[in-house]
Amino acid sequence: MSPASVSRTALITGCSTGIGRATALRLARAGWRVFAGVRKDEDAESLAAEGADGLRPLILDIADSASIDLARDRLEVELGAGGLQALVNNAGVAYTGPLEFVPLDDLRHQLEVNLVGHVAMTQAMLGALRVARGRIVNITSIGGIVATPFFGPYNASKFGLEALSDCLRVELRPWGIETIVIEPGSIATEIWSSGAEAFARMRERMAPGATELYGEAMEATARASAETGERGIPADRAAAVIERALEAKRPRARYLVGRDAYGMASASRVLPARAYDRLVGRLLKLP
Repeated sequence: MSPASVSRTALITGCSTGIGRATALRLARAGWRVFAGVRKDEDAESLAAEGADGLRPLILDIADSASIDLARDRLEVELGAGGLQALVNNAGVAYTGPLEFVPLDDLRHQLEVNLVGHVAMTQAMLGALRVARGRIVNITSIGGIVATPFFGPYNASKFGLEALSDCLRVELRPWGIETIVIEPGSIATEIWSSGAEAFARMRERMAPGATELYGEAMEATARASAETGERGIPADRAAAVIERALEAKRPRARYLVGRDAYGMASASRVLPARAYDRLVGRLLKLP
């Protein structure tokens, strides 16, 4: 996977906004052919309007097996004998709320997209990855290392993706396929505004008595999340780390992104669990 190569191809999911979009544009401008997965036609048009050579928007819903099959069939035709050098599993959603009241359908959808969907994409593309001795990059989160109150569904999906990545890294070693995890902290993306909206929807849907039990704590968490989004680093910083992981001769198994990610990971390793819990409560200004 030399930087001088002009035949490298990547498939990236979740390219409508944020890290996925930034990575698709960065790689395309670096000479990659990039199939950028999006769910809506308007997002495909927006990406195409960037004018980056080699950028090919692709309608793709990783929670829909038929959509994945169509994407695999298209890539089989366009890749030919060259195979796929990189699969970046980035698409995701975030459900929030106290676990006591999280609708189970929301939890199922959270896992279906953030966990099962990535396994489905990996299974579909492994033939092409094996041909090229390509790389799988799974975008997890600092939320896949440490959990935050009221983000239980999201944390569960990211912790799960960390575990699956560890398994894939060893299982696929015989074919020279590297599996790499990217663990961003707070990135200035639309997920924070959508997270605030999710909190609002969750409050409306909570069972009687839930607001009395958790309303104040959820309000504090929503405010802290909004503040986190405001001080997040640009998505291109994460995209740069993904590019480095794809270009490295010997990539690391994990890459933390952002000071807060390093800080949270370090604190969780050093502090006893209950001390870390108290720290999180103070940072979120929980009652």
